[in-house]
Amino acid sequence: MANRQVFFSFHYREDNWRASQVRNMGKVSDSSTFSDNDWEEVKWEADTTIKNWIDRQMQMRSCIVVLIGSNTASRKWVKYEIEKAYELGKGIVGIYVHNLKDSDDGQSSKGSNPFDKIFTHDGKRLSEYVEAYDSPYSSSTYVYNDIDESIEQLIEDAINNRVNY
Repeated sequence: MANRQVFFSFHYREDNWRASQVRNMGKVSDSSTFSDNDWEEVKWEADTTIKNWIDRQMQMRSCIVVLIGSNTASRKWVKYEIEKAYELGKGIVGIYVHNLKDSDDGQSSKGSNPFDKIFTHDGKRLSEYVEAYDSPYSSSTYVYNDIDESIEQLIEDAINNRVNY
């Protein structure tokens, strides 16, 4: 399977630790994983600067992977990133990460599907077309292993599915 370049979208403050686990699995191109410092440098900038940074990052990617935690669906920049990926015809997939442990060994509650809040050009919810994968396991170790085994196929399926929305 191809080592794809993807854009990871997530709620930085709450899910950075969980997102790092997924980003560091080695299943996507190293150039997909911009450093946390990149986001730290831009997050306090004006909205235009942040949008330009996201737009530049998104141009280089074939897919966006939304790592869904408790509050991801309500995040302004996550919504923008999903809308931008849709506009650019990128593959889009979500992966629930709430059952991965954070830096304090805690799990969180399952958040809502962020694709329910975004509508396609024909007025349908994006969630009708885009998968939000939720591992059947609850143990962090099993969830990690399941995501590790599934992520490449989820990305490929998202890229192949993009013509349908």
